[in-house]
Formats: sequence, C-alpha cells, structure tokens
Amino acid sequence: MFASYEYGSLRELEIENGRYFTEMESHSGKNVAIIGSYIAEELYQGANPINKKIKVNGRKLKVIGVFKKQGEDMFNNSMDQFVLIPVSFGKTMFDVESDALNPFICVTAKEGISVEQLKDELAIIMRTIRRLKHVEEDDFALNQASMIAKGLDKIFGIIDLAGWIIGGFAILVGGFGIANIMFVSVKERTRQIGIQKAIGAKSYLILTQFLTEAVVLSLFGGLIGLLLVWILTLIASGLTPLSFALSLQNIVSGTMISVIIGIVSGFAPARKAANLDPVIAMNYV
Repeated sequence: MFASYEYGSLRELEIENGRYFTEMESHSGKNVAIIGSYIAEELYQGANPINKKIKVNGRKLKVIGVFKKQGEDMFNNSMDQFVLIPVSFGKTMFDVESDALNPFICVTAKEGISVEQLKDELAIIMRTIRRLKHVEEDDFALNQASMIAKGLDKIFGIIDLAGWIIGGFAILVGGFGIANIMFVSVKERTRQIGIQKAIGAKSYLILTQFLTEAVVLSLFGGLIGLLLVWILTLIASGLTPLSFALSLQNIVSGTMISVIIGIVSGFAPARKAANLDPVIAMNYV
C-alpha cells in the first residue's frame, strides 16, 4: 500500500512499535516501510523488526514501524497484513495510477466546510483534471465513509422491523398464554378467594394480587428472553467482526414491555377473581 505523508493525518493509524514516516522521507521517496503485526510476527518471530530490511518486489526497504494488531474488519480487510510505503518510492516500483492497484485519494474538509461543499469542489477539480465537458458524465466516484454507515443503517432498520413483527406475534402468543394460566389459577383458587373476601379482603386487593402474579409471570419470561438475547450477542460478536451488545435501553424496554403485557393479559382474570361473590366462591367445588 502506498500513501503520502498526509495520509497519517486523515486516518487514525495506530503504530505499536516505531514511527510513521516523516514528511522528508515521503517527498524524497525514501525506502522505508511500516508493516502490519501479522507480517512482523511471520518474518521476525518475536524479534524487534525496527531498522531491519524487508524486500518488496525485489527492492529493499527499512522497517521503521509496526501497526498495532487490529484483526479483520467487516469487509475482511486488515492492516495486520499491510506494508505501507511512501507513494514517491512506490512510483519507482509500480504504476501507482494503474486501475489494477485500485488507487484512491483521501480528502477531509477543513473546519467550517460542509461535506456537500467539499464534494462539489472535488467534483469540479476532478472534472477539470479529466477534461470532461459539461455534457459528459463523471468517470470517477466520490465516496464518503458515512455512505457505508447509512447502508448498514438501512439493513439493520429492515432487521429491526422484522424483529418487531416476529416479536409482536411472540408477545401476542405469550399474552394469551399468561391469560390462560391466570384463568386456570382463578378457577383453582376460587374457594380461597371466597374465604379472603369473607374475612374482609377488598375487591381491589384481590385484583392487585392477581395482577401482580401476572406481571411476575410475564417478567420471568421477559428476563429469560433477555438472557437468551445476551447469549446470542456474545456468539454473534465472536463469529463476526461486528460488535454486538445488549444496551441498557434494550433491557429497560424489554422489562417495560413485559410489565405491560403482564398487566394487559392478567387484567381479565384478575377482574373475574375480584368480582366473585364470596358465598358462591366458598361453596365452589
């Protein structure tokens, strides 16, 4: 990989050992290189590679730095296997403008300049360099890092929507399940409810008692669901370069939804229990 001296100020390059090449080394085409951690481990087997020589395309270069180990990104790219040399020296070995090497220019806007202004100015400069007429279309591409993030946001937005739909059906089924359990509980404890009301228990206390049981039942199921999601995030983080996490907002949202489902599902059985006639309930067989 070839780069000018300014590349270091446009991209955050973490150098674990050694240094970045100087402006003088860059402009003069000095035969220096910064290598990835994988290359350093394979070539030098734990020895310090700084000031040692490596060969690239038959040319010797002095190692002046080693990148910090990063691993692969989501596109399977990794600085661990890169060799970064000044572009001025790279021109003596390769045709750095060849499409086969996939050349690109990194640009960042000055403070106070918007991205749109930067893109407009870059488009004018590139069209001038390419000598394109007004009626001719661009034969170059202007890409920005945020485009990848926007693309991922759309993908995760679709996944999120699908999750809500599937989750909605699961909540509906779970709600009916809780309601059935509570109706069965009311039926089995009818005589107990009658005794409670006979000794002075108010209807709202019976209502609160069964609503609380429904909420606890729903919360128990919600906590199991959160535990399963947490385990899945650990597995997904281990299998992919992306980092997944269960945020506090997710936990709070899941807990609140469980409480609401418990109240909604348990209200009808709880109301039925609260409205039971104590005499009839005590004689229920």
